[in-house]
Amino acid sequence: MATRHFSVRLDSDTIDRLDYQSRTSGRTRSDIAKTLIEEGLRMEAHPGIVFRPGPTGRRPGLAGGPDVWEVAQVFRALDSRGEQAISETAELTGLVREQVHIAIRYYAQFQGEVDQWLQRLNDEADRLEAAWLLQQAMLAR
Repeated sequence: MATRHFSVRLDSDTIDRLDYQSRTSGRTRSDIAKTLIEEGLRMEAHPGIVFRPGPTGRRPGLAGGPDVWEVAQVFRALDSRGEQAISETAELTGLVREQVHIAIRYYAQFQGEVDQWLQRLNDEADRLEAAWLLQQAMLAR
């Protein structure tokens, strides 16, 4: 992706908070600002979506609900399509239909990112399961 320079003036309190975040996270001010601008633009385009920190990075989720990847995983596993898939996803996740719509709209726009997240999670689950199976085999001796 091509990058371009952008200059912005911020009040000193904002710069102080940005500096603090940079020191505590080990990330540059520029990196933090880019992340927050991108997330803010995405939240503006997708009301109801928030971003959460976690051990594997920041990820999109429903405000007051699960991460987008969790909704997408349920949605992708269904054989049904369209509004039937929305209804079934809502029923299976305990969400209301509008929350599912919000998550799926976000997923539709950023499917590649969410699918990569899901792949990493599934790979990690497979790795942990294989380690557990080896341990169980060792314990069964």
